[in-house]
Amino acid sequence: MSNTTQPSHSPTLDPNTSPRCVRVCQNRSCKKQGALGVLAAFVALPVPGVMVTASGCLGQCGNGPMVLVLPEMVWYSGVQPSEVPLLVEQHLLGAQRVKQMLYYRFHPQG
Repeated sequence: MSNTTQPSHSPTLDPNTSPRCVRVCQNRSCKKQGALGVLAAFVALPVPGVMVTASGCLGQCGNGPMVLVLPEMVWYSGVQPSEVPLLVEQHLLGAQRVKQMLYYRFHPQG
């Protein structure tokens, strides 16, 4: 699998009918970069209607910890536990992407 394209196995989800989910990669390189703390930070800040889950490899090794918000298919990279409250407040509660944390490969800033 190439690390430059979105994984082909990602389902196409309807953001209006699909349940919201935050997936936090817990595979080797993300774990080494602090993904366990990121997962714990999300769990400590529950949002009604949003399920937080540990994920296997999201195919973006070396850019983690990776966080994927579904069904919107919004990717965040290099997420640190201290940044989770901002993600919760701005994205999960406020419906606004945290631009400075977006994963550049899937969300170009230009």
